[in-house]
Amino acid sequence: MDINLFTHSAEILEIIARLKSQGINKKIISDAIDENNNQYVDLVQEGGGVLGIALLASVGSAQSAKSEEILKILASKNLFDFVDGPFTIRKLFNAILNDAWIGSKVFWELSVLPHLIKYKGLNPGNNFLDWISGIISENQVNTTHDLLNKRIRPPTLKLRKNAEGNVDDLIPKLKIIAADITTESRVIFPEMNKLFWNKPDEVNPAYFLRASMSIPGFFHPFEVTLGDKVKKSDWEEIVKYRGDLPEKVSFVDGGVMSNFPIDVFHNRSRVPRLPTFGVKLGDDRDKANKSGSIPQFLMSIFNSARHVLDFQFLLKNEDYEKLIARIDVGEHNWLNFSINDNDKVDLFIRGAKAASDFLTKFDWEGYKEIRRKMITGMWPV
Repeated sequence: MDINLFTHSAEILEIIARLKSQGINKKIISDAIDENNNQYVDLVQEGGGVLGIALLASVGSAQSAKSEEILKILASKNLFDFVDGPFTIRKLFNAILNDAWIGSKVFWELSVLPHLIKYKGLNPGNNFLDWISGIISENQVNTTHDLLNKRIRPPTLKLRKNAEGNVDDLIPKLKIIAADITTESRVIFPEMNKLFWNKPDEVNPAYFLRASMSIPGFFHPFEVTLGDKVKKSDWEEIVKYRGDLPEKVSFVDGGVMSNFPIDVFHNRSRVPRLPTFGVKLGDDRDKANKSGSIPQFLMSIFNSARHVLDFQFLLKNEDYEKLIARIDVGEHNWLNFSINDNDKVDLFIRGAKAASDFLTKFDWEGYKEIRRKMITGMWPV
């Protein structure tokens, strides 16, 4: 797709014009800035699918503009390529997407059942892994060491005059969440690499995304055989796992345990120097789950499990409601890998509208005052 279909659509141009007329480029949203007055924030995105965007953004320097380059990469990818299982699986998805006769759906469902049972998922996920590996390799990132060398603090980073603190410990960080179902651990990559690999700095960062996006049933779990030099003491210290180390672990989508891990950047003990913005796809608590049928009952259990940690954090930290933008995704389905071009543009516009509304209303000084009151015990928590 031509990215102009996104960036030069009438709706996007109208949003940009409105923001410029409001002087959005002069609005203060963070105390961390560089010599060009670029402002820095932490960003947490809901769901595994968007984590690919986070890693793509990380391959450039922290201060370099890269939005259009990322958009080109995403727009040129046929997402249905990620359905890379046997032809029977693609037949099943086509039957479902095209609302085929019920007999056809049942036939293809039965056809894929042996594969699902054997591999615990329909698609190997190799197409995704190869795709993301190729992109970051083109940007000279083949190992975790390469990635971390690119994630350095901009040399001209500073705080605004009269801002609290300093920039000494402000280092760009990438945190990708995966669910290790073997030891029941929420894993944060790359900081927990040493739990799984003998040479943690040599691991291909694409593995983190492959682990994190393993939607149960849709993709095969991502398996890692533990190195013989992995230390049990590290497991006990980092994730509090005290049992015998397994020979290998299986990862599934990090959203199974935490679909909106905004807590990973949280420091309740100080007034922030930069905000942690969160992006949610819709509002999870706007209607009750249905549990009349067995499939509805099981889905309700699954949704409850994957949201409860995030909900509890937000309940205990009400200030974060000031930091979250919610995108109205309409009727778009997060599992629609055959999304057409018009729907891609529509989603892009919905995201731009949500970002525009959020940034227009965000009050940085007001938020810092809330955090000061929380620290002194004056804010109800």
